Order: sequence, then structure tokens, then C-alpha cells
Amino acid sequence: MKLTVFTKNNCIQCKMTKKFLEQYNISFEEKNISQEPQYIDYLRDHGFQTVPVIEENNEPVINGFRPDLLRRLIAD
Repeated sequence: MKLTVFTKNNCIQCKMTKKFLEQYNISFEEKNISQEPQYIDYLRDHGFQTVPVIEENNEPVINGFRPDLLRRLIAD
């Protein structure tokens, strides 16, 4: 499972999502749209207007901090 987490600076939900994944020792790649704005259009093209967005194997699966969905994702 390859996870990518799209984040931005000063985003509480992003910090909570990253902390959740780190607590469960789940590795992920972070793409910060504040530092890498080229990802903003990518997210908009997929219908997202807010972060965090979590992709599994290059497919967006979760938007926002959703511990319920994160637990389900890491259980698979």
C-alpha cells in the first residue's frame, strides 16, 4: 500500500492525519501544496477543494481528517 497525504501549512486536520498515521507506523509520502503549488490543480481536477487528501496507490480515497476511514484503510 502506497499512501500519499496532500497537506498545507498551518492545517490542523493535516497535522492530525499525519500524527494518526505515524502513531500506527504507517509510512506515507507528504506533498505540501504550500511548498509545491503544482499539486493544487491536481487536487482541483479530482474535485477536492480542501486538504488533507489521502491517496492510496494514486487513487484519492479520503478527504479531511477521518479517523474512522483511516482505521479501515490501515486495516486492509
